Amino acid sequence: WLEAFRGHPKIGDAESLRKKYHGNSGALSSVEQSGVSGASEEVIQALAKGNQDYEEKNGFIFIVCASGKSASEMLEILQSRLPNGRDQELQNAAAEQAKITALRLQKLGASAQL
Repeated sequence: WLEAFRGHPKIGDAESLRKKYHGNSGALSSVEQSGVSGASEEVIQALAKGNQDYEEKNGFIFIVCASGKSASEMLEILQSRLPNGRDQELQNAAAEQAKITALRLQKLGASAQL
């Protein structure tokens, strides 16, 4: 699982978060924008700090199936998972990885049918 986690981009850098959650219409589809646009700088900074703390504690990046989630929802999930031990987080991250993979496969299947 750790190898799969390394393949994910880090969502913990403030500049990436700022681009994603400050209503960057060029990078997000209209469906995604509706849930994530307009995140405050405070939320973005808290996400960046929480992601850094998470990686330092667990030795791997924070993995969550972010599709359709707002920056505030992501922060809430991150904060709820921070107290967990590494073994629990390996299980949580693996489950989230499975959701991400299933979603991507579903999207690939849908685009292949077009």
